[in-house]
Amino acid sequence: MRPAASIDKDEIARFSGHAQDWWNPQGALRSLHKLNPTRLDYIRDTVSQHFGKPLGDANAKTFKGLSILDIGCGGGLLCEPMARWGAKVTGLDASAQAIAAAKAHAVHAGLKINYRQDSAEDFSRGAQKFDVVTVLEILEHVADIGSLLRSAASMLKPDGIMILSTVNRTTKSFLLGIVAAEYILRWVPSGTHDWNRFIRPSELAAHLQKAGMTLADITGMVYDPLNNTFFLGQGTVNVNYLAAAVKGPAK
Repeated sequence: MRPAASIDKDEIARFSGHAQDWWNPQGALRSLHKLNPTRLDYIRDTVSQHFGKPLGDANAKTFKGLSILDIGCGGGLLCEPMARWGAKVTGLDASAQAIAAAKAHAVHAGLKINYRQDSAEDFSRGAQKFDVVTVLEILEHVADIGSLLRSAASMLKPDGIMILSTVNRTTKSFLLGIVAAEYILRWVPSGTHDWNRFIRPSELAAHLQKAGMTLADITGMVYDPLNNTFFLGQGTVNVNYLAAAVKGPAK
């Protein structure tokens, strides 16, 4: 049986080799730990606004009643907070090692999350539809972006929302996302990223349009070196950025 079009076996093997580090904030995947609070802020605000749900405080069951699919969930860094917000969460990843790490951590945390080792294409053949589909930090690691996004869109309910994040293909992203992050700061192992696979917002919008989606928002994630944190910044999408998309053509 041929693997799904989006699967890049080398990328799966690379991240599988770091499975023991998913929940180590100082480990090989520490860049995701640095990004995670900012990603979660964007998800919480955008999803709440889309469905007209009150935010409440950080511990509120803001996502109660929502079903969420996290494609490329890794060890569950996004799945667990969203489950704590009351969502019914499914985490999907092609790496058996990542899924094993995610399941083990969820048990330890006392959280009920449906983790599945599968590709987006194969999983989409089922009948389940979701209110929210998240596709974060994986588009630059797949073999076929269009195939993954078409599968992701097919699993979204008509009134649902998709949240995405990736890295823009600019000179600044090469200097910060590869030279600095991989070789100077050592946030990720060298060779983790290929600048040629970074995705310009216009390219993402085109892929989404072909998948029957419309790009509804784009917001940058900007690094603050003084506080060693990221923050959300409108109009600053020249390195990391988040996006929201909805089904159908632009209104």
